[in-house]
Amino acid sequence: MANTSWMERLKQRWKLGSISQVFVVLVVFACTGFTVLFIKKPILGFLAGENGNTTFASVLYYIFILPLYNIILLAYGFLLGQFTFFWEFEKRSVGRIISAFRRTKK
Repeated sequence: MANTSWMERLKQRWKLGSISQVFVVLVVFACTGFTVLFIKKPILGFLAGENGNTTFASVLYYIFILPLYNIILLAYGFLLGQFTFFWEFEKRSVGRIISAFRRTKK
């Protein structure tokens, strides 16, 4: 395992079929990140209005961007043929969030 490349380790961790599939998954994450980056300024402008980038607008942005990020991630995954991977990824992520809230309530 010491000589295994990082792409091969990702392939095994994510249970993917090939290195090219790992590359596509990484491209989907990158495209989603860039999209969120490019829409941040218009969203903050909409939320803050003429006041500019206020703290309240920033807090609202982070509340709204989480579900939007997930939708964009699924959309890019669909466009690049990796919807099943990202759908399973989303289900695991939501499951972890729900279980974290359940643990803190006890």
